Amino acid sequence: MIQQAFFAYYAFAIVVLSLLVVTRKNPVHSVLWMLLLFFHIASIYLFLNAEFMAAIQVIVYAGGILVLFLFVVLLMNIREEIRISKYIGAAPTSFAFAVGLLVVMVMSVRSFIAAPPGIYSIEMIKKETHTKALGKLLYTEFLFPFEVTSLILLIAIVGAIVLAKRRLKP
Repeated sequence: MIQQAFFAYYAFAIVVLSLLVVTRKNPVHSVLWMLLLFFHIASIYLFLNAEFMAAIQVIVYAGGILVLFLFVVLLMNIREEIRISKYIGAAPTSFAFAVGLLVVMVMSVRSFIAAPPGIYSIEMIKKETHTKALGKLLYTEFLFPFEVTSLILLIAIVGAIVLAKRRLKP
């Protein structure tokens, strides 16, 4: 009962914090709400007995990527960006897109079928350690999706470099 109450709190807090991240006008406030969101997500990982994933969540996302976001936000001219109201007229389109996305999500949840349990039980993961079990799964069973993800990230890095290079030209 207590575990369900904690899980319900964290699930509710994650939803509320996600809404706060996307609805704040000040980007610095959004980044700080995102930091709190990442800590709550790490707590959910702890409930799932995934200590390694919780540590990675805090170290990589809260420690690395969020600090990078904060530097980028602080380097931008925030006062000028807040005054721009170019997206105000797109509210009906945004609402239609959100409703469509909600319909797709509800249809996906309705057709959800739980997969059969894998070979890795909690006892086996504790025996083998989380990192070793995750590495085995990534490099054996999920090698193709892992490689596709790395290729997509590589393309994003090349795209960011190309976009940054254009700005240097006069």
